[in-house]
Amino acid sequence: MMILLLPSAGRSWGIISAFLTSPCLAGHWGRCIGDCGWGGVRSRAVWCTHAEGWTTFHANCEQQDKPESQRRCFKICDWHLELFEWEVSGWDRCGLVSAAGAEAGAELCVTAQHGLQRRSVRCLQKLNRTVVSSEICEHFSPQPPSEQACLVPCPRDCVVSEFSGWSRCGPGCHRTRAVLAPPLYGGAPCPNLTESRPCGAPACPLGEEQHTYSLRLGPWGQCRPPHPKDAELAARTMLDSGSDSAERSASAVPGSPPQDRAAEVEIGHQSRTVRCLTKQDSAVVLCSYRSFCLQEPVPATSRPCVMPQDCSTSEWSPWSPCSGSCGWGSAAPGLRSRRRSVRSVAVGNGTPCPQLEEREACAAGGKAPLFAWRTSEWKACQVSPLLDQQNPHQQQQAGLCGGGIQSRVVYCAQIIVELGTQRPKEVARPVDGKLCQGPAPAASQVCHLPCLAECAVSSWSAWGPCLPESCQHRHGGRGFRMRQRQVMVDPVGTLAGCPHLVESIPCEDARCHEWVVSEGSCVPHRGRCGPGHRVLKAVCTSRTGEEVPHHLCSELPHPEVVACEVPCARDCVVSEWSPWSPCSHSCSSRNAEGTQSRSRSILALPAEGGKACPPERALQEQRACNEHPCVHFFWEVSPWSSCSQDVLGTALNTTISWIGEATCGVGIQTRKVFCRRSSSGQVTPKRCPESIRPEVVRPCLLPCRKDCVVTLFSEWTPCPTACQPGNATAVKQSRYRIILQDSDNGGQPCPDTLYEERECEDVPICPVYRWKSHRWSPCVLVPGSVRQALPGQSEACGHGLQARAVTCVSEQGGSAAVGDCVRWAGAVPALVQECLVPCKDDCTFTPWSKFTACSSGCDTTRSRRRSLTGRSRKRDKCQNTEVYPQVETEPCPCEAFTSQPHGNWSDCIIREGPSPLQLGVAAQAAARECGQGVRLRAIACYDSAGALVEPSHCSTAGYIEEPCTVPCPFDCKLSDWSRWSPCSSSCGPGVRVRSKWLKEKPYNGGRPCPKLDLKNQVHEAVPCYSECNQYSWEVGPWSPCKINGEENSLHCGEGIQTRKVRCVKIKAQDRGVETVPSSLCNQAEVPETEQKCSLYCPSECAVSDWGQWSPCPQVGSPARAPGSAPHTARCPAQRSLCLVSAGWSGCQLGANATCGRGERRRLLSCRRSDGATVSMQLCQQLQLEKPVPTSSRCVVGCAVDCQLSPWSAWSQCSHSCGTGQMVRGRSVLLRAAGEGRACPQQLTQHRSCPVKPCYSWLLGPWSPCSVQGGQCGDGLQVRNLTCVVHDASVSATSKPVENALCGELPSKENVLQLPCSVPCPGDCHLTEWSEWSSCELTCISGRSFETTGRQSRSRAFMVQSAEHRGSCSGQDMETRPCSGGKCYDYLWQSSPWRDNVRTVWCQRSDGVNVTGGCPLRTKPAEVRHCSPACRKPFSYCTQRGVCGCERGYTEVMRSNGLLDYCVKVPGLEDKKADVKTIAGKNKPVNSKMHDIFKGWSIQPFNPDGKLKVWVYGVSAGGFFIILVCFYLNNPKYIQKSQNISQHCIAGI
Repeated sequence: MMILLLPSAGRSWGIISAFLTSPCLAGHWGRCIGDCGWGGVRSRAVWCTHAEGWTTFHANCEQQDKPESQRRCFKICDWHLELFEWEVSGWDRCGLVSAAGAEAGAELCVTAQHGLQRRSVRCLQKLNRTVVSSEICEHFSPQPPSEQACLVPCPRDCVVSEFSGWSRCGPGCHRTRAVLAPPLYGGAPCPNLTESRPCGAPACPLGEEQHTYSLRLGPWGQCRPPHPKDAELAARTMLDSGSDSAERSASAVPGSPPQDRAAEVEIGHQSRTVRCLTKQDSAVVLCSYRSFCLQEPVPATSRPCVMPQDCSTSEWSPWSPCSGSCGWGSAAPGLRSRRRSVRSVAVGNGTPCPQLEEREACAAGGKAPLFAWRTSEWKACQVSPLLDQQNPHQQQQAGLCGGGIQSRVVYCAQIIVELGTQRPKEVARPVDGKLCQGPAPAASQVCHLPCLAECAVSSWSAWGPCLPESCQHRHGGRGFRMRQRQVMVDPVGTLAGCPHLVESIPCEDARCHEWVVSEGSCVPHRGRCGPGHRVLKAVCTSRTGEEVPHHLCSELPHPEVVACEVPCARDCVVSEWSPWSPCSHSCSSRNAEGTQSRSRSILALPAEGGKACPPERALQEQRACNEHPCVHFFWEVSPWSSCSQDVLGTALNTTISWIGEATCGVGIQTRKVFCRRSSSGQVTPKRCPESIRPEVVRPCLLPCRKDCVVTLFSEWTPCPTACQPGNATAVKQSRYRIILQDSDNGGQPCPDTLYEERECEDVPICPVYRWKSHRWSPCVLVPGSVRQALPGQSEACGHGLQARAVTCVSEQGGSAAVGDCVRWAGAVPALVQECLVPCKDDCTFTPWSKFTACSSGCDTTRSRRRSLTGRSRKRDKCQNTEVYPQVETEPCPCEAFTSQPHGNWSDCIIREGPSPLQLGVAAQAAARECGQGVRLRAIACYDSAGALVEPSHCSTAGYIEEPCTVPCPFDCKLSDWSRWSPCSSSCGPGVRVRSKWLKEKPYNGGRPCPKLDLKNQVHEAVPCYSECNQYSWEVGPWSPCKINGEENSLHCGEGIQTRKVRCVKIKAQDRGVETVPSSLCNQAEVPETEQKCSLYCPSECAVSDWGQWSPCPQVGSPARAPGSAPHTARCPAQRSLCLVSAGWSGCQLGANATCGRGERRRLLSCRRSDGATVSMQLCQQLQLEKPVPTSSRCVVGCAVDCQLSPWSAWSQCSHSCGTGQMVRGRSVLLRAAGEGRACPQQLTQHRSCPVKPCYSWLLGPWSPCSVQGGQCGDGLQVRNLTCVVHDASVSATSKPVENALCGELPSKENVLQLPCSVPCPGDCHLTEWSEWSSCELTCISGRSFETTGRQSRSRAFMVQSAEHRGSCSGQDMETRPCSGGKCYDYLWQSSPWRDNVRTVWCQRSDGVNVTGGCPLRTKPAEVRHCSPACRKPFSYCTQRGVCGCERGYTEVMRSNGLLDYCVKVPGLEDKKADVKTIAGKNKPVNSKMHDIFKGWSIQPFNPDGKLKVWVYGVSAGGFFIILVCFYLNNPKYIQKSQNISQHCIAGI
């Protein structure tokens, strides 16, 4: 049978034994397959093999031995990544790698050696940190390495200090040294820390001899039970003396104690040896202490003791059910526990009670909880919080918009994973935020509230021609003249929409095409002048002015002939009529009618007999225009209705696909459309053009219905599992839920209950048990059989022990198990105490009386008394009140208290209690952050004795207060905006400007000012546009030409004519024009008000002014209008029009917005090719496309102040007594943005707690080792235990107080007493610990190898006799880690050579001389040797390490530079120095001068032994000098001869 065959090799699960035995073999386990979690299955192949190795049938193998082929396993899925993680510990200390040749390599170590360090790598479940299989974590990421190579410093030997000075001379002299650094990394151990030497001690003065005999006390032996006879007697005595026959004595024969009794106490006895030692000739001899060591008092050799009894416990209870509330499957275990109870407590030195409760992990099936941060939907955007930050006192305005803040609820949700599923199923149940890992999402953010924007439209265009509804009918009929305006700014957030954009006027004879008639030139009937006629020319044009075929127009007009006249030479010459001026009104009303005019001028006056000129009034004509009434018609619409379902909408749902929207269906919106007259209201729809009628129905998206979404209720807060006292108040538990989404569009509303509370049920009540103490038994002494065997101890008196029974009692008074009292009633009362049976010679007293009452006042005392009893009243020694006082007096308690300030002042606290925040509900008002506050300082209260007491004795609050101020931040303040300036341009785009100026500068961290100019102002400019035809120059007709010179009788020739020019503005609603200042019109186009003119004289040819240019054709040059001279001109350059954009404006916000989203704009201007800006209508007529977008969205950053949560409640005091700190904190809800106020650095505040007294047991110093009457041996060190009060500070002074204030005494006996020993003669002992050495780091090449250093201390052993050194224990050393260590270098130091010997020692870099630390391989030589040795006569080893000759001898060297022999220098029998020899020396000594002058010595012999030539020359010169000296030896030359003789001597 093969279930899953893996590619790996199989391994035997059976044992291949004898022939024909067929074991079952199995392969490796395969991969885990199946459902996620513990639903997986792992399989392997199992087969039966013969002993020889071949496979056989399964039936040949024993079926009961068949290995399993399937087992459950944990299937790992991708979503398990959030459940498990690798846990990696820190690296261990680097250790040496054990390898062959390591010892040899250690000698060659220079800086470091190769090592290995390890760490623990485990796969853990994140929830409860349980260790699981590593395969789970390896599925997501490789296992981190658990080993890595490292460096280990070279072995470092133990480093010790220099020896101290020798001790005083006694039996022996000693000196010691201390350990400075322990041996590390295989270095040499520490050397001996002690040196001894014999010394002659002076004889002791007479009468001051040392003790010859010493009494040595041995240690106390084990406690032995009393003899059966003594036990029966003691039991009988105690039973008789007891008042309750049911109470057995604690010293009765041991047995099984009753269930309610804490323990069965049995009192036995223990003994010790007492020996007398004498030291004779360095040998220790035992002697009888009765003969030689008798003293008073005699040390006790036996004493009563408590027989040790171990703690007895019951068996373990069964395991409790597995608590799997936070677990899932076996991979995430829960916990189970079991308990056992105490049957009897430990007595004496018995084994204390073991652990009474055990807990272990267990497999709890069910669901897998994951925890992740979740959020509700964002609340509505609110602008007021940002405005309140700028000015908290301003009143709330309506219609706020722009940048704001919105919030949401952030909570930790529980995600439950169903076993057997591939995907986690999330349950939105809020839990404690501590269960979620990682940072929580933001709970607030900056948002934007759109600003309301009214629709802005342009001005009306000119009225168009009379056009029919359609051009299907070629002939005239009823039509409309229309004008239009455009939407400049779309409306936002308003239902009104834009006003109507088209107005119409009914008209008659509407035509799509019409004839345009022009006049021809005047043709005289006869000759070249006189009456004539003009022929009219008709052209068919469309509504756009284009020439079209004639058949599109109505009947062709008959060619009409108009009479005209060409003036003759003597006639008056008049110009042609000018074009008709624009109509003064666009419509006619009762008060205003439209008119237009034209004029002509006199070109030449008539000559005598010629035709006269027409009168002046005949030079102008005027006619009515735009005679239609000023009544406009337009379509008006109502606002769109809300989106609703309809049959049409249902049809649209099946045909229309809405992309990018969360569709909830398609509905329709409707509105009403009616025709309206501008003056009187609604009229019949026939009055308005049907072709431009707005639509009344449009499709829309139905708003989605939103139900309120809330989380499930959280789990009930746990009820206390620990029992509660019976009189405790009822404990309540609560749960809550969070609104995730508010209802909208008719959805289900949110529930009213978001918080529930109830009382806990089945809260366990703590059972009440107590210890009941019975009467003390009589004092039990050492048994009589033991006591009578000791000398001088036959009387039954002295110190003993007494016991009592302690039982466990329930609340009702009945007996209970001991384990119940151990668990619920606290420590067991004392079962044994010391007692005293007075001897017949002792003084006995009555118990102390109560203290007398205290009178009022702090200087009074109180006393108590006792009196002698029995025979003690007759003994004289008992009457000594100094030794046996019978009256005790103490001061009365004083109720006077004084207080003193303690600690520092707290932070300035703004007293405003934090408002309790509910989940999902924002704080209603921000906490006050500045202004008046208080700061606190704790006080310490002392009584009259100077002891610290509760602060309530001095002050109710425990503080002193003083007012303080937290400065408030002041923002930069600017004035309000000024009014907008007029547009800088009268034609085309311009700029309007407004400004603010500085009023107050910021301080104390307020918002900074924007960038100001030199005048401390800030400006804002927006583009503006002035219609070029809004302001225009209006000109009057030219006046008649006025001839210059009054003497000109002919009234012809050159002259001047004038006209009136004014700047006018066209009024709205066709109300004509008004005169405005000339500065508003384009100054570059100011018409001329005066020009030259001429009147033709009668004999001259009169020519009219040039007419307008005809349209310029594509090819050729146009001629001027008829009536002009035959003169042609080139066409002017064709002037094109284009749209030009101006620069972007600043980001413009809504009227009520201060930040957020806005719009920036740029304006287009219509510009001619010559650079002149013309009316925008000219470009609109050409329908030019906009070259660039004229608007774009922009954002003005909001200045958001940092938002903080309210202050939390003050924490508990950091210390239960003494000087502690209380802290409260707040967190950042929203970080500052833009130019908002930054978050303060102080997010926590501290204040000192009221100083409460600390009560503690103070241990006194250890006493010297006391051997209780002997001179040496085993003894005890004791110290006192005092209850003191203090404030727990470092410099606190302690005052003793009553022991009851400190509570229970320490239970360990070694706290108050310790065994010790005093060395006897011949014993060795350890010295006291040395001081801790300085902290030293392990360093490589001057750099620290470890983060922590080490320091050491040591104890050396001292021995009084060298022959007992072998019995001494070794010296002791301790090492501990330390911080702040230094790197030390160890270098060899040496003294100067002296006689080829010098001192070499090791010195630390701080100047301390040490032993160890310096490498031995680099140690300098201490003794210098010559090689080869200087064995020649009169030779010695010089400082340079070569052989030289003694004083008076010169060297004879070999060819290899070595000394051959020493030759005595002639003439030096008197051993005086000679210049040709080495400096005079009789023996080889270490002389530096010898070495210096050794190089100056003169070698007289060659290496072959013959004298050198210069020796003969010197000898001859010396002989010649002697002769001269004798020759000059006369009186005349006495003085001179003396000088010469001195020179000779010096030369010799």
